[in-house]
Amino acid sequence: MKTKSLIRWRVLGLVAACAAVAHAQTAPPIKPGLWQVTSERTIDGQKAPDMSQQMANMPPEARKQMEAMMKQRGMDISGGVNNMKLCMTREQLDEGRWRSDEGGCKTDFSTRTATQWKWRSVCTQPPSESEGEANIASPERYTVKVTTTSQRKGEPRNTQMTMNAKWLGADCGDVKPLAPPPKQGKPAKP
Repeated sequence: MKTKSLIRWRVLGLVAACAAVAHAQTAPPIKPGLWQVTSERTIDGQKAPDMSQQMANMPPEARKQMEAMMKQRGMDISGGVNNMKLCMTREQLDEGRWRSDEGGCKTDFSTRTATQWKWRSVCTQPPSESEGEANIASPERYTVKVTTTSQRKGEPRNTQMTMNAKWLGADCGDVKPLAPPPKQGKPAKP
């Protein structure tokens, strides 16, 4: 299903960008707990389709299945794919355990201060290169901007994503801690 695939890559991009903020020997200076992440995306300079609307157009059973799968991985998309909630524990932030190695990505940081992190990632599956910047306004707010260059049907593609994250509190409620997506070729653990 094309919509399911688009949502999957959209969410994986979000997780990868968030993971880049936490990927380090030093934890990012943000609080553990429940976070609300809003996002916007452009593809080749054009505003990307609203994934929430595409999801709303899915058959009800498929939409419920997608929401359940994302919630199982620690992403509450009941507010929409562009306005999700994530739960991050102190251990995850300290150890970087929740970041995804999907795509065989190698990330190098050029800047890592208390208020700004900059990095470059090169991934093999699918092949892509990304430049990212996280600006940490406080332990309760940060913004991530990622520009990714890839190929689609042999044509270059430039995707830009901006995410604004706001800490909602230490208690994650019924949102499970964030888990990386399963590696390709392996089924998800229940």
